[in-house]
Amino acid sequence: MTSGTGASGSQPPASILRERVPPGQKVTDKFPVLHYGSVPAIDLANWDFRVFGLVEEPVRYTYEQLLVMPRHRIVADVHCVTGWSKLDTVWTGIRFRDFVAGIRLRPQARFVIVHAEAGFTTSLPIPVLMDDDVLLAYEYDDAPLTPEHGWPLRLVVPKKYFWKSAKWIRGFEFVAEDRLGFWERNGYNNEADPWKEQRYA
Repeated sequence: MTSGTGASGSQPPASILRERVPPGQKVTDKFPVLHYGSVPAIDLANWDFRVFGLVEEPVRYTYEQLLVMPRHRIVADVHCVTGWSKLDTVWTGIRFRDFVAGIRLRPQARFVIVHAEAGFTTSLPIPVLMDDDVLLAYEYDDAPLTPEHGWPLRLVVPKKYFWKSAKWIRGFEFVAEDRLGFWERNGYNNEADPWKEQRYA
């Protein structure tokens, strides 16, 4: 769920929690750090973001080029497959739909393989990514992302379990057929809808 209000320091009423917190989740004020492997060491001088696959022209962006694209700020609830939910998280970055507006996709393109550091991937259908609240985020809580939370760039897809919001992203590959990513190949449900408790395959 995306909220139009700022982050709140008090717990919402129980009736609101029932509307905002999916089954099997508990609200936390903390922001747990969960990932496989170590936090990558990144040199922005050698960093780029690739767009390839079913596009008319592959392209690479530097970090500076991304930072001058139109900024968008969202306030959203996020839900981790491990059972925690954090409400009213604040993210700033580039909306996917704005980002892709400058890319000529081929008609066959239906999915995006999200490539991240160390060869990790996840995937999402293009219509899911076109939601208003999907960002290529470089700020959290109005400050630059920290390395453990995905600096310099992470995907944020609030309507899916949080592993779909891949950290340390390095590229989008547009494809006609879906391909399971790292967590999906290791037993996680590819649909990842928190409200349907689609945790595991």
